[in-house]
Amino acid sequence: MSIIKEFKEFAVKGDAVDMAVGIVIGASFGKIVTSLVGDVMMPPLGILLGGVDFKSLKVVLKEAVINTPPTPSIPAVTLNYGLFINTVIDFLIVAFCIFLAVKGINYLKKSAAK
Repeated sequence: MSIIKEFKEFAVKGDAVDMAVGIVIGASFGKIVTSLVGDVMMPPLGILLGGVDFKSLKVVLKEAVINTPPTPSIPAVTLNYGLFINTVIDFLIVAFCIFLAVKGINYLKKSAAK
C-alpha cells in the first residue's frame, strides 16, 4: 500500500476529522480563557490586592544597560512571576472546564445506557 493511499485513508477517517475539530476548538477556547483571566479576572483581583498589576510583577536579576548609539543597549534580565501567575490561573480554569465537560458527558452516557 502506498504512503499516499495510507494517508488518504487516515485523513478521511472520522477519528482524524474529530481530532482536528477538537484541536481547533481547543485553541480558540484557550484564547477565550486567556482573555477572561487577563482582561476580566485579574484587574479586579489586582484592585483587591492593593492595585497590583500581575503582568508587571517581576524580579530584576540584572538591570538594563543603556548605551548611546552605535553601541546597542542591553535589556534587563527579569523573572516574570506575575505572568506565571496568570498562566497558572489560565490552566486551572481550562482544567476545571474540561473536568465539567467530561463529567457532563459521562452523566449523559450513563443516562443513555439505562
